[in-house]
Amino acid sequence: MDSDGVNLMKMIESSVVAEGNIIKMRCDTLETRAGHRVLRDVIEHRGAVAMVPIDSKGQVLLVRQYRHAAGKWLLEIPAGTLDPGEDPILAAQRELREEVGFAAGRLEPIGGCYTSPGYSDEYLRFYVARDLIQDPLEADIGEEIEVRSVALTDVRMLIATGEIEDAKTIAALLLILHRDGEQS
Repeated sequence: MDSDGVNLMKMIESSVVAEGNIIKMRCDTLETRAGHRVLRDVIEHRGAVAMVPIDSKGQVLLVRQYRHAAGKWLLEIPAGTLDPGEDPILAAQRELREEVGFAAGRLEPIGGCYTSPGYSDEYLRFYVARDLIQDPLEADIGEEIEVRSVALTDVRMLIATGEIEDAKTIAALLLILHRDGEQS
């Protein structure tokens, strides 16, 4: 629907073409308002959470991990997929403990975004995590993560130089910088 609540396209047919552990892919046949039929591939996703953990010294805890789809190591904020029916706040705490070894005394929502709305319905919720308490959980099998502490004042430079390339990380860090300023 558009902003006036009017459907822009009519669903004619939808079929699931593949299903994995986290995602499902379907192919939809739609009819435009002008009467044209178009095909759209859609990835269905349970949604995810991403956190900006800020320690007592004002340092942001980032994770460096190998991302197979990108074919390289990326510097990111901790994040993870929601388990079926899981509360996003609980997922955020779980992922913080698994990826950086801390639980948040305060976990505050700061926004969210669709990750790739051209082909996916995944919605990512962002949180800032403060008052960190050491409380590690074992990392997921297959995850090799290195925790990096970065000054919030260095974030813009890391983005500008391409050291941070991950879209969710860029979006959430820029939200924090815009909202709280660089002295957060």
